[in-house]
Amino acid sequence: MPHVRNTSLLLLLASLAAASSAKAVCAPPAPPFLPEASQDMRAYTDLLRSDFETYIAEAQAYFRCLEAERARVFAEAQAVTAEYRRFLRALD
Repeated sequence: MPHVRNTSLLLLLASLAAASSAKAVCAPPAPPFLPEASQDMRAYTDLLRSDFETYIAEAQAYFRCLEAERARVFAEAQAVTAEYRRFLRALD
């Protein structure tokens, strides 16, 4: 029976390694720069507007990434918990 346990453990470790390599990297966006002087804001209106719109879009993508990663880890934790229960039963 030790051979079967070793094989199960190796399969579990392999599945965890595969799952961990699929992790998302959620990087928060850098906030846009806003000049202090209103004349500089007017001079660079188009650029600043674009920077703010890009930031907002990237922030939304960041939140979606975090939510997807949370869901992935939740599912992974459920699978690992099931494997842990199976492991504990095998020890009995």
